[in-house]
Amino acid sequence: MMTITGAMVIYAMAWFMCLFIILPLSIKSQDEHGEVVPGTPASAPEVPRLKRKFIQTTIVATAIWVTVMVIVVFEVVSLSDLPFPQLPDRQ
Repeated sequence: MMTITGAMVIYAMAWFMCLFIILPLSIKSQDEHGEVVPGTPASAPEVPRLKRKFIQTTIVATAIWVTVMVIVVFEVVSLSDLPFPQLPDRQ
């Protein structure tokens, strides 16, 4: 059984992992655009579109979270189904 706190932690992990994957997608640097703002590195994004990326991240993370919750709640895969290696006996 999954607790509410456990579900929230899984969602937060999925959200941040998706954010770090989505952030660098479709970014043009100031150098590629041809206009570097003084005081910023040339590799800084011209238009980061953070609101759009946060929305995309939320949609993808929610889909991943729902999939994981269905697997956990309906016990599609349990720990006993996973092949864990046997440790050698200690003497």
